Amino acid sequence: MGGAGGWWRGKTTPAKVETYTRWSFHFFAAIEVMAIGLPVFGEAGPVLGGWLIALVGAHAALCAVTASRALDWARGLREQPVRLLWLLGAATYVVGVTALVLREHGGPGKDLHGAAATVFVGVLAFGAGTLALGVRERRRVVATVAGFACGAGAVSFPLGVPGVAALVTAFAVLLAGGFLAATSIFSVWLLNAVYALDEARETRARLAVAEERLRFGRDLHDVLGRNLAVIALKSELAVQLARRERPEAVEQMVEVQRIAQESQREVRAVVRGYREADLGAELAGAQGVLAAAGISCEVTGDTAGLPAEVQSALGWVVREATTNVLRHGDAGRCAVGVRIREGSVVLTVENDGAAPSRAGGGGSGVEAESGVAEVAGAAHEAGAAGAADRTRGAGAAGGAGLPSGGGAGSGLVGLRERLAVVDGTLEAGPVGPDGFRVVASVPLSGRTADPRVSGVTS
Repeated sequence: MGGAGGWWRGKTTPAKVETYTRWSFHFFAAIEVMAIGLPVFGEAGPVLGGWLIALVGAHAALCAVTASRALDWARGLREQPVRLLWLLGAATYVVGVTALVLREHGGPGKDLHGAAATVFVGVLAFGAGTLALGVRERRRVVATVAGFACGAGAVSFPLGVPGVAALVTAFAVLLAGGFLAATSIFSVWLLNAVYALDEARETRARLAVAEERLRFGRDLHDVLGRNLAVIALKSELAVQLARRERPEAVEQMVEVQRIAQESQREVRAVVRGYREADLGAELAGAQGVLAAAGISCEVTGDTAGLPAEVQSALGWVVREATTNVLRHGDAGRCAVGVRIREGSVVLTVENDGAAPSRAGGGGSGVEAESGVAEVAGAAHEAGAAGAADRTRGAGAAGGAGLPSGGGAGSGLVGLRERLAVVDGTLEAGPVGPDGFRVVASVPLSGRTADPRVSGVTS
């Protein structure tokens, strides 16, 4: 039972809807046998009833196979099963006509007549409903159902069925076949709509990342464009002055050095603006993004009075955990809580619908680094390359240097390195049957003078 539950939980929402739709049409085949074949067996006797139930069973099996192939075609997984559709149509009329012949010439008895009529109407209705899966245009669906109804009436007259009974039979086929055809069309429409919504959500996430990258690129261009142009001009001027052995060449190169250092500071400031995250803004943003994706998000706790460096580190945890909820698993609920406990601030992000790949290992819970972070990390390394030795030297001497290149990592490693700067810790792992929890803790002692967040236990 646990394996079956894990198999179902491991599916995405569109995959679950597709599985439900496929098994619904397979269940239609079972309904056809139970609702038509079994009563006929009791009414028509063991001989004729046995033949009728065998025909109904064969027709139901053919309907199940056709429905499966037609759904594959509707999902774009295979070509339209034209031959199978024609085969089902021909088989439906053969079974129907056979039942009608037995009704009129199989012998006396109201039970036999009623059983054969039930088989005739039921087989035509299920056949029309299944064939509707294999055509897309509404006109063709209507023509298929109407054709089955008219054919039922047209076949009844030559076999001796009274006129009123033939019209009633045709009307019954029209109603039953139309209902099953409408059910089939709606099921396919709903399945395609679920897949389209899932693709739209993924596209929206990719566009958001692309927009942030473009915005970051524009900021870097604004910062570096003018300074690089000035550096190029002054370097060229310094070359010309040096060739003429003019002392002004030194002054120009000093100016180039100053502009280059200023550019480094500006690039670091731009990157820092992307790397520093406000916890309150991240919590509000996470709630809005998850709500837009159809995930219920509850945010509890107060961030007032927390130090800026703590808010920045925890803001990154919220950002990455939220990204992971959107990109992995099939969450329907997410809870984010911030609380002060024993002189530390604890951030908890917990969601349901975790995929087995996430819940199965302790290190896969937070895998996705946002595209902005990757671009920011690369730009930071490029912009600060000239000052790398000085930064490491300051860190070794004073213990307060910037994190090395690994600080721009992704997933659990990147988050743990950011938290390590503020002496924080990170834990991530499965909770419950399909949940996942990320817990970040940062000590507050010595970082703030606000009495609300210093040494408070809650």
